Amino acid sequence: MEWIVNNWYLPFVFLVVLAIAAIIITKFYYLPTKEQIKNIKEWLLYAVTEAEKQFGTGTGKLKLRQVYDWAVIKFPCLQFVKFEVFSKWVDEALEIMRELLKKNQTVLEYIEET
Repeated sequence: MEWIVNNWYLPFVFLVVLAIAAIIITKFYYLPTKEQIKNIKEWLLYAVTEAEKQFGTGTGKLKLRQVYDWAVIKFPCLQFVKFEVFSKWVDEALEIMRELLKKNQTVLEYIEET
């Protein structure tokens, strides 16, 4: 009993380390798989198009925030993805959208309609 009183911090430290390990394992477990990432990227094309339609040009940060909010609702696993990675995925979707706008008049008309 005296050992426990004198070394009370050892079990406490052990429990803290165990809790941190559990959090790290949980975060890793909920990371999106390659198939989920593919689906997310495809969906992001839709989301950036809707954000462009809703907010127009010149509101990049506002659109990025809105797309992120929509994405986390649609794909809860994204809360475990670094924002820089998500932002890169959005940039890829924006490039695809810009190509679509150049090649497809219907998409351009859809975004410009109010």
